[in-house]
Amino acid sequence: MKTIYWSVDKNVDKEESYSQIQQAADLLKKNEVVAFPTETVYGLGGNAKEDSAITKIFAAKGRPSDNPLIIHIAKRAQLNELVEKVPATAEKLMDAFWPGPLTIIFEKKQGMLSEIATAGLSTVGIRMPDHAVALRIIEESGLPIAAPSANRSGKPSPTKASHVKEDLDSYIAGIVDGGPTGVGVESTVVDCTEETVVILRPGGITKQQLESVVGEVRMDQALINKEIKPKSPGMKYTHYAPNAPLFLVDGSKEKIQLLVEEEKQKGHKVGILTTLENKDYYQADFIYACGKRADLSTVATELYDGLRSFDHKEIDIIFGEMFPAEGVGQAIMNRLMKAASHQVIK
Repeated sequence: MKTIYWSVDKNVDKEESYSQIQQAADLLKKNEVVAFPTETVYGLGGNAKEDSAITKIFAAKGRPSDNPLIIHIAKRAQLNELVEKVPATAEKLMDAFWPGPLTIIFEKKQGMLSEIATAGLSTVGIRMPDHAVALRIIEESGLPIAAPSANRSGKPSPTKASHVKEDLDSYIAGIVDGGPTGVGVESTVVDCTEETVVILRPGGITKQQLESVVGEVRMDQALINKEIKPKSPGMKYTHYAPNAPLFLVDGSKEKIQLLVEEEKQKGHKVGILTTLENKDYYQADFIYACGKRADLSTVATELYDGLRSFDHKEIDIIFGEMFPAEGVGQAIMNRLMKAASHQVIK
């Protein structure tokens, strides 16, 4: 398959961008799959009503079909067509954070969405992205759009169109390049089907932000105990991993440098995932600084690009610094632990 590549102004306020948006939307109407930017990561979009489109998403990603997909909408009116009811807590969260990096789990209306898209569950995760290109494509298609991250399953999520092309060129119908994404990690997923809101996946909206709107918010036990099966889309399998093994180091930068020296003596090419504050301290074959430790939002933005960068340097082993699991740091550490297969050196 030849993949069509469009470059679109991220604000889609230029007349010449419109035809490209329309072409992408037309492909979605024909049940083809198209990658497009959101404020979190690039999504791989398909018609959420049609099994044939959803099957193409799973095939392109190499993703197990028992993993439900998040549905993206452009207007609140679309929500009423897809869910049985909108709980009061969900209303408050939508008022506060939509459009934005927040996915809400609802009880779904039967017969309105592909059963493959929701993995046969009675619930569905829905969000409204805060990105002009994404909203315009969804609106022009007139469809709810299922859109997991636009990468091969298990690889780091894509925050640039070049990442999508690297993974999915010739696998999908089109890629809309709207520039780098902003938040850098996927949306927070919350379950609003029970009395207390439960975070199923940490992301761009923090627990503290949620609690400021709805009061008490609980963490899903699967986030604490990795033996428990996670409920959230995108959390069930290994994710975000670079080709080389990644080890997180719970210790000082001096300890990390000692580990580097030990591996270099074995003849290994060593990479380090660090921050701008510590970058100049290390001596290794490749060092990637993903933002500033003093501002973890910058680390989130750069994280996946950093994990991917090691694949281009033929690194044998990677050591990564750890971060405080507070605020957006919770999402960062969640992704790093999965990328490292929970391998932590104390």
